[in-house]
Amino acid sequence: MSAKSVNGPGGKKPASAATNLIAGGGAGMMEALACHPLDTIKVRMQLSRRKRAPGAKPRGFYTTGREIVKRETPLGLYKGLGAVVTGIVPKMAIRFTSYEWYKQLLASKDGHVSGEATFFAGLAAGVTEAVAVVTPMEVVKIRLQAQHHSMADPLDIPKYRNAAHAAYTVFKEEGFGAIYRGVSLTALRQGTNQAVNFSAYTEFKSFLQGYQPAYHDKELPSYQTMFIGLVSGAMGPLSNAPIDTIKTRLQKTPGQPGETAISRVKVIASDMFKQEGFHAFYKGITPRIMRVAPGQAVTFTVYEYLKGWLESTNFAVVGGRYEE
Repeated sequence: MSAKSVNGPGGKKPASAATNLIAGGGAGMMEALACHPLDTIKVRMQLSRRKRAPGAKPRGFYTTGREIVKRETPLGLYKGLGAVVTGIVPKMAIRFTSYEWYKQLLASKDGHVSGEATFFAGLAAGVTEAVAVVTPMEVVKIRLQAQHHSMADPLDIPKYRNAAHAAYTVFKEEGFGAIYRGVSLTALRQGTNQAVNFSAYTEFKSFLQGYQPAYHDKELPSYQTMFIGLVSGAMGPLSNAPIDTIKTRLQKTPGQPGETAISRVKVIASDMFKQEGFHAFYKGITPRIMRVAPGQAVTFTVYEYLKGWLESTNFAVVGGRYEE
């Protein structure tokens, strides 16, 4: 893989932490609002323990989504959104800020970043966001998404009423460690996702800028950013689908006394294979790709747009505030 400069097009310095906070947070918010229903369908498919009869068609994402809407109203597709929205701003800020920091740390003395350095910077950024934000957010989100109650019936009261109540209940009943259940698998998933994602995006972006002289020293147009974000976003889920499915089942249920995380992972994986077959590890892969790939397209497009807008305005971030 070719080496890249640690600076952006035209020799621009890397975005500041404040720019990453605003641009990354805005990008993450748009991605969550646009793609959360597909994430709910993915989680329901991963939690489904139905063993398919010989010759029977698999229960697809369309059927799963239709059943959620029918039984729980369209709002059921947005269960767990509160947890995502609460964590999306720090998650995206941490992702882009830490990625730039790790990239500079791994850059050569002359400021160039190799393909391997980009990969490991993405890997480290994914692990960082997983430990700092994503794991607690995922535990709360999955608990909410797993509830099969109708949001149109006020008498159908679920165990977890909202994100804050779910976090409080999990902490109260299961202890602080429950909020970080599955942290190793989450870190592995996020790390591989971002390693592949940033590597592919950087390579595609570099290729298009080199192929189009007009964009050699400036950012690509939004439609091209969206396309390469879409393609790079689809690569992560294909590389780690079994990890994500096991993680979802691990985070959905309370742990048993004396049971270690490793033993639970082994039991879950063994039971899935014995009871549901190998295909169970790839349950939810279609909605996951349909959610993550467009999500990354939205994320990179909005991030690049907001970052460019912030850097082109007459305002500069000084000490955490805007000044002319």
